[in-house]
Formats: sequence, structure tokens, C-alpha cells
Amino acid sequence: MSWNMRSPSAGTVEEPHSARFRRARSGRHPDGTRPTGGLRMSQDARSFEHRPVMVDEIVDLLGPVPGGYVLDGTLGGAGHAAAILEAHPHLSILGIDRDHDALEAASGRLAPFGDRASIHHARFDGFRVAMERAGISWLSGALFDLGVSSWQLDAAERGFSYREDAPLDMRMDRSDPTGRTAADIVNTADEATLTKLFAEHGEQRFAKRIARAVVAARPLRTTADLVDAVKRGIPAAARRTGGHPAKRVFQALRVEVNDELAILPSTLDDVIDALVPGGRLAVLAYHSGEDRIVKDRFRSAATGDCTCPPGLPCVCGAPDRITVRLLTRGSRKPSPQEIAANPRAESARLRAVEKLPPRTTTS
Repeated sequence: MSWNMRSPSAGTVEEPHSARFRRARSGRHPDGTRPTGGLRMSQDARSFEHRPVMVDEIVDLLGPVPGGYVLDGTLGGAGHAAAILEAHPHLSILGIDRDHDALEAASGRLAPFGDRASIHHARFDGFRVAMERAGISWLSGALFDLGVSSWQLDAAERGFSYREDAPLDMRMDRSDPTGRTAADIVNTADEATLTKLFAEHGEQRFAKRIARAVVAARPLRTTADLVDAVKRGIPAAARRTGGHPAKRVFQALRVEVNDELAILPSTLDDVIDALVPGGRLAVLAYHSGEDRIVKDRFRSAATGDCTCPPGLPCVCGAPDRITVRLLTRGSRKPSPQEIAANPRAESARLRAVEKLPPRTTTS
């Protein structure tokens, strides 16, 4: 696939090194981050099955944005990206992901769209670097799907699933030798740290009991070890209701391993800053911690963090800090039909904002 790209700001074709990168001897880009290229996919990539959540709603939300590039900050198997490109000829995709298998699959899926797709290996808070490499000055839109793909859950060796016995890994980027695994966390964190982690991700009632059971069961090496420890920490009567008892614990560890919540607030703020007026940002969150952050950052951008009493004139300067308008009243949820077809979509919550033109002041 050729990655020569047309700059939205200049309307000219960029030099090849800005989009189809020259590699260093190691195979990496000289600054250490690797673009993906070529369509020879591994067996794992070929089996990457990506069922995009709320894809029709995402496509509709991004339809009115100005022509240019839409950032897919969690590209995955490119289900959303392909749908956007198919529906909106005025848009191109800047796709980034940490998972090499996902990027290989996305390269194949987006190949028919030629130079309308630029794909990069990066964490989503590194989107500005990807923009610079691709010669992109601003964004027409952006999308973040914060969930784990069906393929990642079904690939037992990744360690994301509590239904399969596998090493406790859970890293999105397995090529990073410095990255912590889930095994590192459950075997080294103290009981208080684990209690706080589990409580913050929905296990408030039994967080302390689960943490104590995890510490007592050390060393834990596999997902089955962790599931057994969680079950020992939850009373039998409680285990019979509310879904799989380990669901929230696994979710908490995945988020912690990949540092997802820590980098999300500043990334959302930076993406809003990078949007052209009329550009839109849509985010799919899957648990309360993610959704709270999205709601908070969108509210801040839409209100300017006004501190004045309701009903009184604003004197705190908030109107000058307002940068977006909310496109969703609260959050949108998948339809019953989508949930029936894809039960993993049930917890999804969609929020979106639109960038406003700069505020003009009169003296």
C-alpha cells in the first residue's frame, strides 16, 4: 500500500518521507515509532475478527465534518475506519494502535482505500507524532473505541479472557519488553493497592476480600489461577448473580496494565485542540471509570469550567474557554438489536462533541 498523502492544510502531496517512512537499520522509524506497511499478514492477523460497536451511529456522527483526516485512535481491525471511508469519500483515516496483530489486519482491510488510510504503531496519546509523520496539520474528526476487540478476548494467549486458561499477560503491545503484565501486578502489588484498583473498576462491595484472596494465592501465573482466587474472595451466593465473578477484576487489570485511564484525560483534551472548527470527536467507553473521564472532559470543554452561580451572569471568563458543543444528551447506548447480535456491545456508551469556531470578542 502506498502511503503518499495529501496534506489537508496545503493541498499538496507530501514528500515520501512524511508518509511512507524511511526505516532505520533496525526496521524502525529513526525516532523509534514504527509505521506499518505491506499486506503479508500473520495467522493471528488473518484471524482478527473485529465487530465494530455502534458503527452506524459513528458513521452518522462523522458525516457532517469538513473534508480531511479522521483520527482512529484505537484502530483495531479497522471496522469503524473502513465504514467511515466507505460512507464518506471526503474523509481519510489516520489510524493508530498498540497491537501489531491489529495493525496487520487493519492494513489488509484498508488496502482498497489506497492513500486515504495512514496506519501507525503508537499508543493513542502519541497521535500528534503520527500526525507530524503523515504531514497532517489538523483533524476533521476523531474516534476512540476504548474496548477490547472480540479477537483479543478470544485469543487465549493474550490473557484478556477469564474464560480461557492462559498466561496472565494483558498487554496491548507485546513488543514492549518494559511493559508490565497482569502477572506482575497481581504478584507484587500490596493488598491495599489491589483493593483500590478493584474498587475503582466496579468491585466496590468485595474489593478487599478479592484482594486478600489474590495475595493469599500467590504466585498466580495463569488466568485460571486468578479466576480461582477471585471466586474464593466472593461469597457463593453473590457469585450466582451479576455475570462472571471475575469480569470486573480482569477489566481493572487490563486498564492498569495498559495505563489506559491515566493517559485518557489529556489525550481527549489534546484531540479537541487538534480539531478544525466543525470537527467532531466520538468516544465509545465500556465501563464507568472510562465514561466518567469522557463525560468530565467533554463537560469541561463545553462549559469552560464555569464556577459562577446558576442564573447569574458569568464573570469567571468561562465563555472564552468553551471550545465544543455536546452532540449527545448524556450517553447513547447500543440498540437491543445490536446487543442481541453482539452481546459484548451491551456495556458500550457513546458520547460526542463538535469543535466550535474561535470566539470573537469586541472591544
